[in-house]
Amino acid sequence: MKAIRLHEFGPAENLVFEEVPDPVPGSGMVLVDVEAAGVHLVDTMIRAGTNGDSPIPVPELPTIPGREVAGRVSAVGPDVDASWIGKRVVVHLGMVPGGYAERAVAKVESLYELAEHVDAAQAVAAIGTGRTTAGILREAHLTADDVALITSAAGGIGSYLIQAVRNAGGIAIGLAGGPAKVELVRSLGAQYAIDYRDPDWARALKQELGDREITVLFDGVGGPNGQQAFNLLGAGGRAVLFGASSGSPIEFTQEDLITRGLTAGWPLGAKLSRQLRSLEAAALEETTTGRWKALTTTFPLSEAATAHKALETRATTGKVVLLT
Repeated sequence: MKAIRLHEFGPAENLVFEEVPDPVPGSGMVLVDVEAAGVHLVDTMIRAGTNGDSPIPVPELPTIPGREVAGRVSAVGPDVDASWIGKRVVVHLGMVPGGYAERAVAKVESLYELAEHVDAAQAVAAIGTGRTTAGILREAHLTADDVALITSAAGGIGSYLIQAVRNAGGIAIGLAGGPAKVELVRSLGAQYAIDYRDPDWARALKQELGDREITVLFDGVGGPNGQQAFNLLGAGGRAVLFGASSGSPIEFTQEDLITRGLTAGWPLGAKLSRQLRSLEAAALEETTTGRWKALTTTFPLSEAATAHKALETRATTGKVVLLT
């Protein structure tokens, strides 16, 4: 089969598209003919030789990267029910890589059967980015009364959050950088789409909202824009924080929480890991019913290096997916 292999840590060009032996499913495993494989930001860090703060270990080389795949089961291990053969599935491979390939092995206990009408790239987005979003939403407890501000709204998580707010009957406000991404955020259903490159965006938004207060902040950005977004939260608001892609997190004190009646939550880490299976199921249910539609940027499997470069330079929208 063809696969992407990394023989030496370093730049994206080190990802090599080459012929490798087909994997063989062992006990409790199945072989999946891959239709789509997810690309994650942590993949780019591991390729460079580090894992950042991720629990995913840096692998021994050579390695085939990738941990999210959708496709069809073509073979099973010796103790696995043969009825899985021919079924369309999606699976998160966990700590063991191998997704950037035409075939991958996966634990049968981790599989989800995938309806034929569900696009493989959408399924891959749901099993990774979607499950994280589902965890974030469990922290938020959205209602129809909410006015939610979403930073990085044109990203994978942000685009799901806009749809979730709208599905709950609330008002979604999306921040994005540049006219094209602002228009994309608006097309997802955000009632307000704001360009954070405008230095006056926070004042303009407050003026446009009038008497309405922001009740929920979803922030994975931090930095100056995240801080301004936090400062816009109304009395009794909830800050749901899940990252600091700008390099610096939002700063606040206990006094901020007490005097403004705010709550702040971090739904990732151990809290997320204890619920992974139910969160994956929830994200796939939203995807299968069409309530969630992921933004995706796709590349052929052979162009994984190009996909990594695009992801690292923020030239992508939503989930990056490799198609076989």
